[in-house]
Amino acid sequence: MTELIAFINTLQELDFETEEAIKKYFTKETYKKNELIIEEGKICSKICYIKSGLVRRFYLDDGEEITKWIYSNNQFITSLSSFFEQKPSFEIFQACEETILYSLSYTDEQLLLEYPLFAKFHIKLLRQYLSKLNEFHHSYKLMSAQEKYMYLLHSFPSIIKKAKLKHIASLIDVSPETLSRIRASIN
Repeated sequence: MTELIAFINTLQELDFETEEAIKKYFTKETYKKNELIIEEGKICSKICYIKSGLVRRFYLDDGEEITKWIYSNNQFITSLSSFFEQKPSFEIFQACEETILYSLSYTDEQLLLEYPLFAKFHIKLLRQYLSKLNEFHHSYKLMSAQEKYMYLLHSFPSIIKKAKLKHIASLIDVSPETLSRIRASIN
């Protein structure tokens, strides 16, 4: 839990009471490789902080898995619209390796938001997340496949090191063969 508290303190310094509440309401969960964390069609009931591991977010399009992002240590994950609006998720989150999470249920999040310092953290995190998401979608759409790969290589090396090649290819919207050519041209 120390990793989670340390991360929160980078955005919002907490007092003892708030730290204790966070320790009370967040729950440690362990997932095996390929185990589903959030399922399509079900209401997402939690937001999770990745202590260690790798998590892939994807959806199915005519039976084909389309990878939208791959998350690693010290990142929060949830199906945003499903969690915040409590409606069925259109996406799937899957552990790509053994993954340890600290999860917070929707109900417990509502209780934690009663703590002013956690509420401030929550707002700062959401603002940061939405800002980065907006920037990312703008920039990423304009990049070529090779530029996308280079962006991942420099900004998110854990994705390149740990994710399956077919998932990286899907993430940058190319075939595995094209990804192989991109990787060969860089080396």
